[in-house]
Amino acid sequence: MDLDRAKDIIQEMALCHVTGISFTAGEPLLFFDDICKLIQLCKENGIYSRIVTNGYWAKTREHTDRVVSELMSNGLSQLRLSFSRWHQQHIDRENIVHAALSCQEQGLDYFISFVTDFSKKDDSFEQFLRDHHLKFFPEPVIYFGRAGEFDRQRIFTDYRPNVCSMNPYLSPELDMFACCDAANRFSKTHFLYLGNLRDEPIDALFRKIETHALYHLIRTMGLTNMASYLGFKAREIVQYRKCELCEKLFNSKENLSILTKSATSDLINWRR
Repeated sequence: MDLDRAKDIIQEMALCHVTGISFTAGEPLLFFDDICKLIQLCKENGIYSRIVTNGYWAKTREHTDRVVSELMSNGLSQLRLSFSRWHQQHIDRENIVHAALSCQEQGLDYFISFVTDFSKKDDSFEQFLRDHHLKFFPEPVIYFGRAGEFDRQRIFTDYRPNVCSMNPYLSPELDMFACCDAANRFSKTHFLYLGNLRDEPIDALFRKIETHALYHLIRTMGLTNMASYLGFKAREIVQYRKCELCEKLFNSKENLSILTKSATSDLINWRR
């Protein structure tokens, strides 16, 4: 996607009353000058902007301060820093400290996304963040893409609803998905695929999100009740992370057919 097209898309999103945009997937700050122009445009249109970065650029405090200062001057709302035992195989953990402290001192909102499988292997990484008094929030690893090869920790949760806000994702190829988390992994059903901006205007794609019966139930009823309706045993449901459970439900043509047919009848009554 070239810069002019990206600018046009932001203007179109503003007309659709989009209030927040997150620049993510890959490493946005590899395209630093372009990103600065885009967050400036977000600011001009009253759109909250966030950049998700691994902090590769924060090797020294002096350079980090310059980067953060320029992002702020262009109107960035928040910096989200990715941190994990996998990220830190390639990025020095001190980079994360540099970036976080620079944000603190210059007044830019930030937080660290601590990606974890909740194993003991991550204890030292979490302690590192605590020792430096950094603001972080644990994020469960999503076992898609390269992470699909990771060893999985068996996790049991309580019987939570697994409601998802479903933030749409736009790829550099102009494909739009109804959810940002592993949307393009639904290869059997393409359940979350909305269309391509070359073929349809952005307001039409947003309408699909708002009018889709199953998307609405994911946001309100949650995935757990849907799984129960399909016959998943309770002991199965509590073993899945939210995104994994979503894939189990909707990357099956049989499941999707059942849920689609019942979305406005029996399914909506399968709740407390």
